[in-house]
Amino acid sequence: MAFDLKSLLRPHIAALKPYSSARDEYTGKEGIFLDANENPLGSITQDAFNRYPDPYQTALKAKLSQIKQVPADRIFLGNGSDEAIDLLFRAFCRPGIDNIIILPPTYGMYEVSAGINDTRVVKVPLSTDFQMEEEKVLQAVDEHTKIIFICSPNNPSGNKLKRASIYQILRSFDGLLVVDEAYIDFSDEPSFSLELDQFPNLLVLQTLSKAWGLAALRLGMAFASPEIIAILNKIKPPYNVSGLTQQTVLQAMNHMDKLDGMVREILTQKESLAEELNKIPLVEKVYPSQANFLLVKVPQAQKVYQELIGRKIIVRDRSQVQRCDDCLRITVGSMDENKRMLQALKEVLESQAGS
Repeated sequence: MAFDLKSLLRPHIAALKPYSSARDEYTGKEGIFLDANENPLGSITQDAFNRYPDPYQTALKAKLSQIKQVPADRIFLGNGSDEAIDLLFRAFCRPGIDNIIILPPTYGMYEVSAGINDTRVVKVPLSTDFQMEEEKVLQAVDEHTKIIFICSPNNPSGNKLKRASIYQILRSFDGLLVVDEAYIDFSDEPSFSLELDQFPNLLVLQTLSKAWGLAALRLGMAFASPEIIAILNKIKPPYNVSGLTQQTVLQAMNHMDKLDGMVREILTQKESLAEELNKIPLVEKVYPSQANFLLVKVPQAQKVYQELIGRKIIVRDRSQVQRCDDCLRITVGSMDENKRMLQALKEVLESQAGS
């Protein structure tokens, strides 16, 4: 494999002169700031939000670098992982010409972003046990394939993909391989972000929305070579991560013991939830999961979903997704929430069987 980043990049992006913000030109913390057209009188709230935030989140990346064991120049932070996904299309995929490969069932934003960016989507479905068939993936690659997206642990199935299969793609594909690890904190699998030195064509996505419990802050992470990170920084909006988000996440990182405790509790609740679901006679299958949710096969899933909504129990109907016929995706809740969901599900299924 010969990975050539320059040839992969869209020519006009390579030639692009990025926007230079006031905080690009002066990065100091002290002085009389008359360069960014900010309000010098402060904010209309008690908090000081009148100054633009650090466009490259320097302090945040320094702390993340320690936690993730990845150098700061290999970290990109965005408005959720979705921003990084969209920027990859803008950087590498020529509209109407290039294509990407996805492995359904998988996270829906890959295809949505492809559509927004007029990029053709080639679908190579996972096997019936939700594993990648790497030979089929490689056979689907053509001269216009720029990116392959792999979600592991996978959404909506919850399982991790075989590591050997991912390695084979990394070693055989001369485009960009994106491994989306949104649920890695719940998995026993080590992150691929620790292997960036070996694979220049690798980009790893993670998020603070799941295990960290910071979904409202919208902070996604991408880990890749410094060259790829520089491209994403070149084309992102200048202040894409708010100052409030940066401050809040920095504070949260002082409580890593709480993160570990929440992950342990969620995994304990998941194990208990799976056990109780398997006791319900009309539940056909509970799929193995390395995430914070379970994919559950039930008769007439769409009808069950609607009945649960009527009882104010909100799960996700995945029955129209490839390979997920009659499946619901159930996020692991608190102990009380899980008990209430289980009781409602039992009643709905028993009522359905008796009708």
